[in-house]
Amino acid sequence: MTIIFCILTSVLIVSFDSVEKINIRYGKILLFAEWIITILFSIEFALRIICVKKPLKYLFSFIGLIDLISILPLYLSFFFNGTKYFIVIRAFRILRIFRILKMWNFIEASHQLTKALYISSIKIGVFLLFLLVLVVIIGSLMHLIEGGHHGFDNIPQSIYWTIVTITTVGYGDITPVTPAGRLFASIIMLLGYGILAVPTGIVTAELVKFARTGHAKSVHSCPSCSKEGHDTDAHFCKFCGGKLQIS
Repeated sequence: MTIIFCILTSVLIVSFDSVEKINIRYGKILLFAEWIITILFSIEFALRIICVKKPLKYLFSFIGLIDLISILPLYLSFFFNGTKYFIVIRAFRILRIFRILKMWNFIEASHQLTKALYISSIKIGVFLLFLLVLVVIIGSLMHLIEGGHHGFDNIPQSIYWTIVTITTVGYGDITPVTPAGRLFASIIMLLGYGILAVPTGIVTAELVKFARTGHAKSVHSCPSCSKEGHDTDAHFCKFCGGKLQIS
C-alpha cells in the first residue's frame, strides 16, 4: 500500500506543479518531494530486476515497461523541458494492486476486454472506414446546401462540422442557417446516436461470447513459469506443463 500511496502522491505533485501560482510559490518543495519519490521508485525497480528469476522477462513485460517509463521522465527533464509531466503515467502502476491482492476477477475482466477489442478490430476498422466516407459525403452536401456560406466555406470546414455533429460534441462554432441545412443537420444529429452505438455493440457481442464460454479461474501461479489463469480443477500448468500446487 506504501507504493500505491507514493504513486498517488506523485501524480498529485505533478498535477499541482502544472498550476502556475502553485509552481511559483511551492515549486522547489514539489520538485524535492518528486525527486525523493523517483529515487524510491528507482531503488524498487533495481531491486525487482535483481530479485526476479528472469529479469529480462520482467523488464519487457507490461508492468516492467510501465515501471521503467514511470521513473525516466524526471531524469530526462535534465535534457528535455516538460518531460517531467509524463510522470503521470505512474498512475498505471496502480493496476499492480489487482495482482498483489489476487483480485483475479479484475485481471480476467481486463484480459477479456483486451481480447474482445483485438477480435473486433477488423470489424471496427471497416466501420471507421465506412464512417470516413460518410463524413466526406455529408460534409460535401452541407457545403452545397449552405452555398459555401455561414461557416461552410469549403469542404474541409464542412467535414469538420460533420465530425463534431456526428460525435454529438457540438461546439456550436459552425451552424447551418438555411431551412434545408437545418433539416439535414437534424437528421445527421439523430444519425449520430446510432453510429456511436455500432462499435459498442461489436465489442459487447464479443464480451458476451467470453461470458458464455468462460470458466472459473484459479488465483494461484505456476511454480515453474509463474503464469496465472489456470482452471480451478487443473493439476498441471497449461503453459509449461509443470505440476501446480493445489491448496
